[in-house]
Amino acid sequence: MTLILDTGAFFALERNDRAMWRRLKAAKLAGVPPRTHGGVIAQVWRGGAGRQAPLARALKSIETTPLDDGLGCMVGVFLARSGMGDAIDAAVVALADHDDQIITSDPGDIASLVHAAELRCDVVLS
Repeated sequence: MTLILDTGAFFALERNDRAMWRRLKAAKLAGVPPRTHGGVIAQVWRGGAGRQAPLARALKSIETTPLDDGLGCMVGVFLARSGMGDAIDAAVVALADHDDQIITSDPGDIASLVHAAELRCDVVLS
């Protein structure tokens, strides 16, 4: 099982949410790095100083996937199937595989996209 991190997961890390930090530590200990994509990083990154210093440290243990044409095409299909329009959320779902956990502050939209992607994975509120 891989943790797939949406923007809300990073905001939880910034708030020093203990549950989110425990999830990150457990993934590291299991040798399965959490994943996200560059669009999510763009939504949260403001320079890495001050309260973002812990976020900068956390990013070192998170696998970041580029939002390239292959991922983009998959995202477009999920958006068409779901009738939704948020490409950043759809790309988060496109990173997931069966039995993964998607950590998000927007479980309703993510769950709709998971359904459109025909995935069996958990959507967890951050």
